[in-house]
Amino acid sequence: MERGEFTRWIQDGIGEAWDGRWSEIDIRDMNAQLPDPMAAAGFIVTGSASSVTERAPWMLRAEAWLREATLLDRPILGICFGHQLLASALGGIVVKNPRGREIGTVKVRLHDGAERDLLFRELPSAFHANATHVDTVVELPKHAERLATTALDENAAFRVRRAYGVQFHPEIDGHLMRGYLHARKEVIVAEGLPHDDLLETAQDAPHAIDLMKKFAKKVR
Repeated sequence: MERGEFTRWIQDGIGEAWDGRWSEIDIRDMNAQLPDPMAAAGFIVTGSASSVTERAPWMLRAEAWLREATLLDRPILGICFGHQLLASALGGIVVKNPRGREIGTVKVRLHDGAERDLLFRELPSAFHANATHVDTVVELPKHAERLATTALDENAAFRVRRAYGVQFHPEIDGHLMRGYLHARKEVIVAEGLPHDDLLETAQDAPHAIDLMKKFAKKVR
């Protein structure tokens, strides 16, 4: 792709908020060794074209690692698929969203209590973020704190200890969002969604990027 993949977008979005070393592991590779949870300052689990509902062996292995890392109180940020994988790992339930596909620039609304959270408390009560997903976390893990919602997703963000999940993509800006909308126009139209309106309203989402930067600063 013209601007790379998820990891590149995340690194570009975080920028100077993280001045340490980056390491990348493809958790789909069953031959790849997963890291010691204590070997890094924090971990980001990216989006994926896969579905957590597939329950593939590499997903189950990654979920076991996420459970261990969460119990060890390691800083984790799960984005979209990573959000769903984290929720599933900790006992939540992920299904195809009965409300339909959520794609485009959406309004994220903070849930009660988010103003006390270290990452979310400086955000406005409502802000824009870019999203593209079909699956959703319909039931949060036990002891999880809901932090945000959207029109189509009641569990758009949550936290368990220092592990966070966000269903939206803080690393996707307006340009990338429009690219997704162009690429998926056929399926969007087939599902009866207003493609042209979604394209027209796609925009940068600086508050969502700030959330990702805050995570990097906290682990630093």
